[in-house]
Amino acid sequence: MVKIGARPLGNYDRGIEILFVCTGNICRSPMAEALLRERSRALGLDLVVGSAGSMFDDRPAERGAVAAMAKLDIDLSGHRSRIFTPEIVGRAGLVIAMEQRHVREVSVIPGASFAMTFTLPDLVSRSTSVGPRGQESVETWLGRVGAGRSPADAMMDQPHREVADPMGGSNRGFRRCAAQLDDLLDRFVALAWPSEAVTDHDGPDRHPTPRSV
Repeated sequence: MVKIGARPLGNYDRGIEILFVCTGNICRSPMAEALLRERSRALGLDLVVGSAGSMFDDRPAERGAVAAMAKLDIDLSGHRSRIFTPEIVGRAGLVIAMEQRHVREVSVIPGASFAMTFTLPDLVSRSTSVGPRGQESVETWLGRVGAGRSPADAMMDQPHREVADPMGGSNRGFRRCAAQLDDLLDRFVALAWPSEAVTDHDGPDRHPTPRSV
């Protein structure tokens, strides 16, 4: 089982740093962080992956999130929440939010880049329209993905562009949220790193067990 715990970001060379954000950093964003980190290890991607929220500092992941990740052989029990700061946001090359309000909250932080801040469903939808990345850098491809967006696009809450919060719900609700995140990240990775992701999609196990840490 892959164990997820506290980790510093930005202390070593990397291709791109991705930050997931939600409200408490105890449900959606740590699950998304864990799922993408698993893929990064399994595919050998040059990524630094982290998460943060707007409310809680040093709280463990919700039990429902821990249980949902355990179903995918990922141990989230070591996770501790943190509040996003200009330093944390400024290091990220891509910020992936769960709701439109998170995009708004992050975009006004000094050092943030609205052009590189999306909700996860919106990012996947726009990436699908643009098509798989070719020989260009991830940053250049993401620039094409976000072409034509404006801050006004994030001013209205749009459920079809958001991942609903399972907080306070049943374990089944957490599993549904985890399955949604899993599917969206599967699609995003296949588009952003198509040559690496093809092995994952074509192999017998859609969720290969990554190396232990």
